[in-house]
Amino acid sequence: MMSRFYPFVFAEGRGATAFDVDGNAYLDFVAAASSLPLGYRHPRVRDAVVDALDTAWSQMHSDYPALGAIALAERLCELVAPAGGDPRAWFGLSGSDANDCLARLVTEARGGRIISFEGSYHGQTSLSAALSHHGGEELAPGSVKVPYPNPYRCRFGPCERSGCSLRCLEPFDAAVAEAADQSGQTAVLIEVVQCDGGVVVPPRNVLPAIERRCRDNGVLLLIDEVKTGLGRTGRMFAHEESGVHPDAVSLGKGLGGGLPISAVVGRADVLDADMSILYTLGAAPPMTAAALATLDVIAAERLAENAAITGRRLADGLEELQRRHETIGDVRGSGLLVGVELVSDRATKTPAADDAAKVVYRAFELGLLVRYMGVERNVLELTPPLIVGGAEVDQALAILEEAFADVAAGRVSEASVAAYRGWS
Repeated sequence: MMSRFYPFVFAEGRGATAFDVDGNAYLDFVAAASSLPLGYRHPRVRDAVVDALDTAWSQMHSDYPALGAIALAERLCELVAPAGGDPRAWFGLSGSDANDCLARLVTEARGGRIISFEGSYHGQTSLSAALSHHGGEELAPGSVKVPYPNPYRCRFGPCERSGCSLRCLEPFDAAVAEAADQSGQTAVLIEVVQCDGGVVVPPRNVLPAIERRCRDNGVLLLIDEVKTGLGRTGRMFAHEESGVHPDAVSLGKGLGGGLPISAVVGRADVLDADMSILYTLGAAPPMTAAALATLDVIAAERLAENAAITGRRLADGLEELQRRHETIGDVRGSGLLVGVELVSDRATKTPAADDAAKVVYRAFELGLLVRYMGVERNVLELTPPLIVGGAEVDQALAILEEAFADVAAGRVSEASVAAYRGWS
């Protein structure tokens, strides 16, 4: 996978707009990889953080919680409601450490193994990286990666997003069967939408089928909601659409409204484990204040509902672009998490990574921030703040229309993007 950087230096942000040091404005449809659900400088979050700073900007959460951490734990336990009830919450600093916590609950505390998915991204810390597409399994002995169901590239097609034959789960079933012959707890760690892997949305019957297999075989269902949670997909949590009830959920990115805080919420019998994964400054007062304010704003401003409405408008507009630009092979997503897969040939679905880089760069020149993601680096990812409205969506679509046209006409050279290919 590869991320992208831009040839400008950020100076400030307001709402859904970022400004560089030269005063140029950019409509931000990256939102710090979904970490800014309320956009820049929402006044309620700012006021909450300032109030917390006036009290204490740090305390040792690993030894004694503050009132804000207790209030946030109670709020998250009410919202997530894991399978079996009696929830608990754990706090960290990033989505990476939240998924590391999930992994250690299985591998370290229960001597088990985890089934994760090819193309996944769960973080940069040791176990979260090992369970991601780019990680090495040697860091998570006994764990295994299986193919993630992808309707656009299904090996057993034709496949519809409304449902499929579930033949794509045969490797998962084999992994579960193999784990049944070994000692220790087995768990599956899955993203409801595989975000960095290319905004891959599985058929609707896949997640319920995975949950049934977990229940039938005593496997824990762990869901990574770091990027999809908190209203991004049009619901508070992405797994709610499928009606499943995970044993534990990881949260991060947008939880702090842009400030670093993460959480794991799960059943007491899952989280109450003999292991050590504590962070001295986890759940510091300004971070928990920001998180509580962010949750308040998402509810008060009905931002999950807005994500569903404006996300549909964005997807419809992109599908209209698809009819005019042959390089767009697929438009997919959920709410304000939208992916546009670029191909050089619609019949063969050959990934067009170079075109993706050029479209992103040209869009930047025209005043829109998007980025490319995916295993083949050929998927445009759009994750604007949840506060965006129809006018901003239309502006983004107009810029993308021009960017695609310029790339198709050869007006964006290889040399112009070569210095900004990012890191892999």
